[in-house]
Parts: sequence; structure tokens; C-alpha cells
Amino acid sequence: MSIEQSILQKIIVDRIEIVKRVSLVERDINIEDKMPVVLTGIRRSGKSYLLYQIMYKLIEQGHTWNEFLYINFEDERLIGFDVSDFNTLLDVFHYLSDKEPILFLDEIQNIQGWEKFARRIADEKRMIYITGSNASVLNKDIESTLGGRYLVKRVCPYDFIEFLRAKAFQWNRRSLSSSKEQGQLLNLFDEYMKYGGFPEVLNLINKRDYLSSIYSKIFLGDVIARYLVGNVKALEVLMKKIAESIRQPISYSRLTNVVKSIGITVSKTTIIQYIDYLKDAYLIYHIDNYSSKIVDRTTNPKYYFIDTGLVNLFLFESDPALLENLVASELVRKYGNENIYFYQDNNLEIDFYIPEQSIAIQVCYSMRDSDTRTREIEALKRFNQSKSMKKNIILSYNHKEETIVDEGIEIRVIPVYRWLLENSEYID
Repeated sequence: MSIEQSILQKIIVDRIEIVKRVSLVERDINIEDKMPVVLTGIRRSGKSYLLYQIMYKLIEQGHTWNEFLYINFEDERLIGFDVSDFNTLLDVFHYLSDKEPILFLDEIQNIQGWEKFARRIADEKRMIYITGSNASVLNKDIESTLGGRYLVKRVCPYDFIEFLRAKAFQWNRRSLSSSKEQGQLLNLFDEYMKYGGFPEVLNLINKRDYLSSIYSKIFLGDVIARYLVGNVKALEVLMKKIAESIRQPISYSRLTNVVKSIGITVSKTTIIQYIDYLKDAYLIYHIDNYSSKIVDRTTNPKYYFIDTGLVNLFLFESDPALLENLVASELVRKYGNENIYFYQDNNLEIDFYIPEQSIAIQVCYSMRDSDTRTREIEALKRFNQSKSMKKNIILSYNHKEETIVDEGIEIRVIPVYRWLLENSEYID
């Protein structure tokens, strides 16, 4: 079923008018303007607003609004749109404008066969920006059909600096020494840690309900409906167990046994498949154990959620888990999760290890207990006996900054909220 041209015409006009009225919080994401771009990431992470940001920058460069063809394929008026309608879409645009269109195609994974059109547009050297919310579909299509033609960028919810910018909180290094501003900053950090960085959650009163709605949309639409999941209860239990296991590695066998323990029949193969679905929807990601054998690295990883607000839906009094998840997400933003590891071997545990940067990081919610303090310091000292690190860091919730030198090993202790603001000083 083709979409009527009059409907497409109205959608094109309506969408641009909406963009013109948008109030933007600029994201710290650099987009190349010399080749087509695909923006991927979890739903509601701000991909659409990043398209708006690109439009406004193009306007600053001298482009005009009547050059932009922006379509969001979650618009209910586009139900029935198929790949043959892309040509009609271009025809309608040319009826509205005498300009060559710069295309902005939002949530394109909803259109089967979209990659063929995207390839043709790229081959014709037109400007095009695409977003999508399913890693499996996008990665497969990009690699098989669009390989080398598109720049792929992953969009996550706000990092802490973007969060503060959206909250209109002004800070600088000098102000961090002010007790008043430190208190304000810590309150904002608590909010960020508990409710995460989804852009639309920031100014809502009932943040938990909004996060629940995001999770339900992803869980029901991007996982259950897309992959025709039959054993929904098994998937629900799996998600809860992954949330409860943050900070600890957990194997496929262990997850399978947990689900089975409440009377649900499920195979390990199905659990592995379900985990892949959750990753494809950008709900979770994993990091591997650097010290393990190759086969163990992929079967006994640590899992984290893309956003701490989603973790908080599953756990009660979960601040230590939220803090570690937050650190993991920041490291993944900076280095990519293929370059981040944990280390667990011979009774030695290191929370995060970045080999290429020679950095070891421990996350310790509180350093007040002397036994805990000693344990974290000794772990880093032992780790340095076999792998001499350039930087050793202990990240806490709100412990005062200090530098510990023990047996020639320098260890920096810093609160996470300050590390998030000043990580160029402590990590670069």
C-alpha cells in the first residue's frame, strides 16, 4: 500500500515547522559533513534532536529550511510506507521545493529494504543523515550493503556534562572548591545517577514513570515484537537477574539456572539469544575479563545497562551498583566497550582495566571503612606488580580527593562527580 502524496506533503511541511520551534541543548558529538551519517542508539537517547542540531548548523553555514527533507518513520501517518515510497517522497519534495534535498530519515529500521535506497542516495553523493534504534538490523545492513559509504556514530543518553548543560548549571574548576556549589553539584549528580541521562526525563516530576514507559516500549516493541519472543516470562526474569548482577561477572549457565529455578523451562541457547536481543536494542552491553581464556571472556562477562535510570527500575537501595554502572558507561563513551575490561584472577579483582591507556580503576562507593580502603589499595598494588600502570584510580561516591603513594605506586582517589567533569585531567 502506497502512501498518498498529499499525506507525505503534509508530513514534510509539519516536521520542519516542528524543528523550527525546538529549543536545543547542544550535544558533544562531532558529525562529519563530508559523507552520509548513520546515528544509532537506544530509543529516546536524543538521536532526533541531534538531527535537529545538524539542521541548525547547516542553517548557520548558509543552507535554507526548504532544503531539508525530514521524516520520522514512527509517525503513524506513515503506516504502510514501503521502500517503493522513497521515490514518491522525493517527488513530493521536488513539488514543494526547487532545491536538492538534504535527507534526514529518523528511525529508519521500521522500513524493510531501506538500505537499498540509502545506498543509492550515497552513491549519488547526496547529503543524508539516518537514525535507527536496532543494532542488529543496522549493523547487518550497513556492513552488507552500505559498507564504506556511511559514517556510523553511536548516540547515548546525556553524559554528566551534557546533563548539567541541560539543567543550565554553570560551573568551572574554581567553583568546584565552593561548598555551596559543591552541594548543588552533588544534588544534581544524585539525580543523574538515579534517573540517568535520557534528555526528556530531566525536567519531569515523575521520572520513574517516564523511564518505565521507555523500558516498556523497548522491551515490548524492539525485543518481544521484533524477535517474536515466545517465552516472555523468561526474558523478564533474565533482565532482573542481569540488573541484580551488576558489579559481578555472570555466565550463561548461571543465568539459565536462575531462570529455571523459578519453574521456567528454558535452554542456555535461548538465554544467549535473548541476551543478544537485549544488546541489539541497546538496553545492555558487556565487558570481558582480560585475564580469562578466550572462551571464558565471552561466556562469563560483566553486564551493564546503557543508562542508570533503567537499572534503577529493577533495584532497591542500589547506589553502589548505579555508581559502577555510571563509571562503565562513561568509559565506554570514551574508549568503546571493546577496549574496556575487568580483571579477575587469583583472588585479584580490578573493576576496570584499559590496556591501551595503561589505566586501572577501582569503584568503591565509600572509603570510610579502613578494611575497604586497604582492600582497594592492595588490589591496585598487586595489579601493578604484573602490569605497571600509568594511572591508578579509585573512584568513590563522595570521598575527598587525595593522592596515595604506597610502595612506589601512586593512586588517585577522586569522587565520581568530579571525575566526570575533569576526566581529561585524570584519564587522558
